[in-house]
Amino acid sequence: MSLVSIVTPSFNQSAYLELTIRSVLEQDYPDFEYIVIDGASTDGSADIIQKYSSRLAYWISEKDLGQADAINKGMRRAKGEIVAWLNSDDYYLPHAIQSAVAALEANPQAMMVYGNMLAVDQTGQTINQLRYHPLTLEDLLCFQIIGQPAVFMRRAAFEKAGGLDLDFHFMLDHQLWLKIAAQGPMIHVNETWSAARFHPLAKNRAQAPGFAREAFRVLDWAETQSDLAPILQRVQRRARASVQRVNARYLLDDGQSWNALKAWMRALTIHPPTALRRLNLLGSSLLNLIGMNRIRLAILKRRQNQYQSNDEVGMRK
Repeated sequence: MSLVSIVTPSFNQSAYLELTIRSVLEQDYPDFEYIVIDGASTDGSADIIQKYSSRLAYWISEKDLGQADAINKGMRRAKGEIVAWLNSDDYYLPHAIQSAVAALEANPQAMMVYGNMLAVDQTGQTINQLRYHPLTLEDLLCFQIIGQPAVFMRRAAFEKAGGLDLDFHFMLDHQLWLKIAAQGPMIHVNETWSAARFHPLAKNRAQAPGFAREAFRVLDWAETQSDLAPILQRVQRRARASVQRVNARYLLDDGQSWNALKAWMRALTIHPPTALRRLNLLGSSLLNLIGMNRIRLAILKRRQNQYQSNDEVGMRK
């Protein structure tokens, strides 16, 4: 049976941290260790961690250089053959570790596995269901994004990749997936393993433009890598259009509808099929620009209500 190591980087997320910790400790897989690296939080997070300290393999609360540094620090303490990290505002669903280990053991050639993921708001209500599909290295180079909380990987692959790059703060996980996928296959398991929390202070909301800027940096970095550049060359137009699509998405999240529209149009010019697969970005940008964003918000609200209704039905069963 493989030992699994889970690392949680923590900084001033006390409102969500206890649920994160419990979601790991209450997993049914019998052989795992849990490491929490707190960046000297000032909101009572250390008290929450201390409450569970007897069940942790290691924890510390001290200043660090950010999320990537905290995760790397935890991974250096990890002893497991299989590793993952879970941010302090996200959480695992039941049986996640068990399913991930089974997938890796059934596919010894795989470097990493990933499941599906829920998107939830600050109260834990489901606002979206992110269902992925099998992806290739080419897909990752074209910015097909995998939800980080649903990823488990071999520690050897993480170490060979050099861990997380401290120069990246937003797309750090996607850059790591590229380095790991260059080593061997990724396996998708069609099960929902985790929930990512979207709230006003989360990076994906509060600092949305940073994700767009780093997507361009990831693409520039990939062009300098001997194992990635030849593959990128085969999908150059699709990749360039995809990074503009990512740019459009995060600009839209930041309320920059005109700039989002321009980014989507650039994607259309570079590689039309890539842009046309995300017509919702075009539609949302236009609705915002003509003052009809209430239609978009109504559609999103209707979808959220449907997810919440499904959650309630599931709880009654």
